[in-house]
Amino acid sequence: MFPTFGWHSYLGYDDTDERPEIDRALLRRVWEYGKPYRLLLLGTLVTVLAISGLSVIPAVLTRGMIDDAIPSGDIGLLSLLGLGMVAVPILSAVIGVLQRWWSSRAGEGIIFDLRRQLYRHLQSMSLRFFTNTRTGELISRVNSDVVGAQQAITGTFITIVSNLASVVVTAAVMLQADWRLTGLALLAMPLFTLPARRVAKALRRITNAQMEKNAAMSSVLQETFNVSGALLVKLFGREQQEARRYSGEAAAVRDLGVRRALVGRWFFAFLGLVSAVGSAAVFWVGGRLVIDGQLETGTVVMFAILLSQLYGPLSALTNSRVELATSLVSFERVFEVLDLRSELAAGHIDLPAIRGALEFDHVYFRYQTTEPTGLEAVRRNSWRGRSTDEGFVPQQVSSREWAIEDASFRIEPGQLVALVGPSGAGKTTISYLIPRLYDVNGGAIRIDGHNVVDLTFETLARGIGVVTQEAYLFHDTIAANLRYAKEGATLAEIEAASRAANIHDFVASLPERYETVVGERGYRLSGGERQRIAIARVILKNPAVLILDEATSHLDSRSEALIQDALERLMVGRTSVVIAHRLSTILAADTILVLDQGRIVESGQHLELLAKGGLYAELFETQFRRLADLRLDPGDLSGVLAP
Repeated sequence: MFPTFGWHSYLGYDDTDERPEIDRALLRRVWEYGKPYRLLLLGTLVTVLAISGLSVIPAVLTRGMIDDAIPSGDIGLLSLLGLGMVAVPILSAVIGVLQRWWSSRAGEGIIFDLRRQLYRHLQSMSLRFFTNTRTGELISRVNSDVVGAQQAITGTFITIVSNLASVVVTAAVMLQADWRLTGLALLAMPLFTLPARRVAKALRRITNAQMEKNAAMSSVLQETFNVSGALLVKLFGREQQEARRYSGEAAAVRDLGVRRALVGRWFFAFLGLVSAVGSAAVFWVGGRLVIDGQLETGTVVMFAILLSQLYGPLSALTNSRVELATSLVSFERVFEVLDLRSELAAGHIDLPAIRGALEFDHVYFRYQTTEPTGLEAVRRNSWRGRSTDEGFVPQQVSSREWAIEDASFRIEPGQLVALVGPSGAGKTTISYLIPRLYDVNGGAIRIDGHNVVDLTFETLARGIGVVTQEAYLFHDTIAANLRYAKEGATLAEIEAASRAANIHDFVASLPERYETVVGERGYRLSGGERQRIAIARVILKNPAVLILDEATSHLDSRSEALIQDALERLMVGRTSVVIAHRLSTILAADTILVLDQGRIVESGQHLELLAKGGLYAELFETQFRRLADLRLDPGDLSGVLAP
């Protein structure tokens, strides 16, 4: 048994670790990605075998020089053997280049397929998945873990086959030359292979821990290096605290790297000792056989050369098994994410256009879930076998069970519905449910009589436009951000939408006009400018259903007026659901829905609701008196009626 030297306890390694070894199911799944590239992989295998065969020829040529050419004084044979020793490495190098070309094409192709599938799968997840997962962890899964899987394809698998072929060919040549020395050399083989299982388990455990910590480190970087995070850190003077947080994660990665290095050092020190003892034994026995006249000197020299080609690949082969175990951790982590089931099943009805009839039929919805979501579900349900909910945090903490409870209403095409209510009443949740960012827990939401779960995501995306309080823009040009709504939109269409959104004059005043780069999340623009670009983007999309959070309380009066004018144009002829903050919008609404604690407690028009003397009247009267005392325009209800 391989001596542990205490390193496994240093790792916290437990012999009772129940995590499974590399199994055939995992390898078969990896091979499914290799099937499209099987000809390239077959060609790579052929080149590996060819290089392995060529590797033993120099030792055989050396034996011929010592035992035949030199004793007989045959200059021609000596020259021929010398040319052969030059030709072999040249031929091997040419084949090696071909091998690298084929293996890299296959490996990079497999990883491209895997990375593309992983990204598309993550894009299909619900909003709940992203609100429960740190962005840095997702980036680590898509980048770092896939790169680790790439190493398994282009490096580890090829190395295993190459070293295995080299050991077999070398052992065959040695056996043909002298069975006694070959048997003596092979006696050391169990000492190479037996430790591999324990080392593989230890390195597998460390590698997974390293990936987890790398993901945590990436999350810190993502949170503090984006514009919003960097601004928050600076405003609160938390540079030192964030530096300590990052240092803590980096220190964990460092410590795991040291542990991994120690495992490898002890392991290969032992293998080196075994190689030295085996070589010494072969030399001693071979020397005695030469002295006794039972063996030629050239044969012993050939064995000396071949021993390095036997023990080297044998050591590397053992290492390849360890590397395979650790490399497959990357595949396992990628497959864990691919195996996550999206809570949003794809619908099957594709409508070319929707009219805009919208209905809530006794809808119930809650954010809390009984099972972990996001990557916590991966860690809970993976082969690592966690059985606790440690670290799981629900998407939203609330004192009530339902975010939306028994909500029913109907909106006809072209109507305007205003949602009002105190903070936390459920207005924003309704705006999330209509485009199916979440699925309801009970009841149904219908568009043009079709349950939204039956409609394709493409239908919903085409027919529903959303303008939120915080307009998100990509780090790209204004034109590119606008074309996100309509790929291939002409400059004339972009300008028309921008004029309708009251942003064209501003853009036209910029030196680069619509080719101006807006910066990270659009932070080179003011809040009002970002909002008007977002409105122009929805105008360009031209949806039948509009969901709008019209909050403008954080903007100056001029920007607010421009945005309100743009919104009024945007709502014309569309089914509009507006989280209302202004009395003008409320007065224009066909129906006002008053929400409280997730329930629709009142519905009707302005005067009708005032006459009831309920929550709407209370909110209105309280706000009206406050505005009157402050001598403000009573048309603005942004204070109390905030989402």
